[in-house]
Amino acid sequence: MDHAFAVRKLQEFLSLVGGYLLELDIASADVGAEWPEWPEQLVVQEAIARQIVNAYSPGLGDVEREETEHEASYWYRVRTAAAQALGMASSAEEIAAFLRPVSPSIAADSLHPWVWEPAAPLWAAEARQDAVLAAARTLNRRLQQKLDRHDIGETDLCMQAFDPQDAQSGKLRLRFPGDRATQTWRARQQGAKYFGAGVFLAIRNVAAHEEAVSWSRQDALEHLAALSVLARWIEECTAETASSSPQQ
Repeated sequence: MDHAFAVRKLQEFLSLVGGYLLELDIASADVGAEWPEWPEQLVVQEAIARQIVNAYSPGLGDVEREETEHEASYWYRVRTAAAQALGMASSAEEIAAFLRPVSPSIAADSLHPWVWEPAAPLWAAEARQDAVLAAARTLNRRLQQKLDRHDIGETDLCMQAFDPQDAQSGKLRLRFPGDRATQTWRARQQGAKYFGAGVFLAIRNVAAHEEAVSWSRQDALEHLAALSVLARWIEECTAETASSSPQQ
């Protein structure tokens, strides 16, 4: 529902009906005064207001004119219904937010320091794309340092680092703790392998090669969160050399 439209139309109607009621009050006080006719616009606006009022509270806008009712009494009742609907429309978004189930939130400064520390100053400057790129580049350097691999990086390095195959000379592997004979351990290795590659392909490369991305604050924060997950996995894992690999 377009609450802003409802607020605007109800305010227009209330202003119009308020002016008409003022004229009725003047006519009632002055015996010789000419009784005002309905402004044509008031009739049009009343029809619109009724629909809006009933949209917020079905039946509230169905104000019926009683045969013996004073003209002003009818319009006062119509105005009251419109005012009630205006209150509902004005606070609809706040009420919906209040009634929404409590959900967890991501604290940016609780992301892995390899991610948030390089991103923080750029994020503060509203440079979200640069913040994500800085975090990805720092994470890549951390991965290279941990594996002592500077010949490759990012996607290729993730594919090699988490590969379940034994390490080779000069090509260390990252290994999660746990029983390597289990399907769960192998699933973690394979998952991290493709997740890491995907993070660099789909996030880092876009941030680096697109002149300007249309990421919202939420989009950029979620990208940083993905990088943070990868950073925690890299830190958790042990860098394993060919000589330290267990015999299969």
